[in-house]
Amino acid sequence: MNIAEAVRFSLQSLRANRLRTFLTALGLIIGNASVILVVTISLASRDLILDLIRGIGSNLVYASYEAGGQNTAKVEADFVKSADVEALRQDLGNRIIAATAVMPIQDQIVVNGKVREVPIDGVDEYYADVRNLVLLTGRKFDASDISLRARVAMLTDKLAIRIFGSQNAALNQTIKVNQLQFTVIGTFRERTSTFGQGEIQDDTILIPITVMKYFVQYERIEPVYLEVRRASDVPAITERVNEVLHQRHRATASYNIQNLKAILDTADAVSTVLTIVLIIVSAIALVISGIGIMNIMLVTVTERTREIGLRMAVGASRLDVLLQFLVESVIISLAGGAVGIVIGLAIPISVRLFTNQVRVPISPVSVLVAFAVSFTVGVTFGLLPARRASQLNPTEALRYE
Repeated sequence: MNIAEAVRFSLQSLRANRLRTFLTALGLIIGNASVILVVTISLASRDLILDLIRGIGSNLVYASYEAGGQNTAKVEADFVKSADVEALRQDLGNRIIAATAVMPIQDQIVVNGKVREVPIDGVDEYYADVRNLVLLTGRKFDASDISLRARVAMLTDKLAIRIFGSQNAALNQTIKVNQLQFTVIGTFRERTSTFGQGEIQDDTILIPITVMKYFVQYERIEPVYLEVRRASDVPAITERVNEVLHQRHRATASYNIQNLKAILDTADAVSTVLTIVLIIVSAIALVISGIGIMNIMLVTVTERTREIGLRMAVGASRLDVLLQFLVESVIISLAGGAVGIVIGLAIPISVRLFTNQVRVPISPVSVLVAFAVSFTVGVTFGLLPARRASQLNPTEALRYE
């Protein structure tokens, strides 16, 4: 018997028991669909988390003063200054895309008829790009705004709506900060919300840092952000920032210097572990399906004992019998696996038709793995029943009732 004949006989046998065949393959359908969906969900969630983290800023290193002593004059001298930011730019050169400074204060403004204290951040022309801000209306600060100490401001989208009713209505309006009138030139939001943990909150106002210097008793940059050109340079740049700041200040001064690489690596590691755990769970489902196939095939061998004896009596070899039952097991596995793969791919693809907000990646590797596992399950769990069928004594098989 060749493979083609074995497949033809197997299909005839399986069609004769369609319900049993379907129920046997159902476990593989569910298992393979689960494998693909698990991998797809894991990839989508990982990409979403990593994109959200990257949305705060690409290859970002940030530093601020942490502690240094009790003497007020000495502590003020240890604060990060604009000169330190410029020194970092000179030292790091083209290893960074840009370095930007933030000088924060609090001030009271009138919002909806009530006086509220809001955060005011003095920034430069590089800030919006380094912090990956989304410009909603108007424009960002440019170099002339900073050098000419222009009285211009940018508002968060929520603050613009609270004060002026809408983002568009806020443009070219004036807002008073520290008794000075500032013209609103743009509205913005964070690409990825830091939920108030950073310097930007729901009601933040941005003004040129050169103007902000007039509002403070002493200069204090908190923090300085650096956008590193290559991700591989982030650890080295982080260390170099620490060295430069300590070279320019007292040895006892302490600076908090961090980057997003550790967070990205942790998120990636957690996602990988979660994927492995979920795949193991799906693999268990496939193994259980394989056991079901083996159980049904053993029952089938028992039911078809006389048929096996008759085939051997008319010349079929033990290898022919083994091949037929093994092919039946593989056909059930591959058919169930193929249907499961189609279902597993159809669900993520259908999601794309309803939303563009979440990117749903399809992993070709997961499809190949699911197909390979289906074939392996069919061969592995079909081998024992097939071997048992081939070992039957033809004479005893013909007598079986």
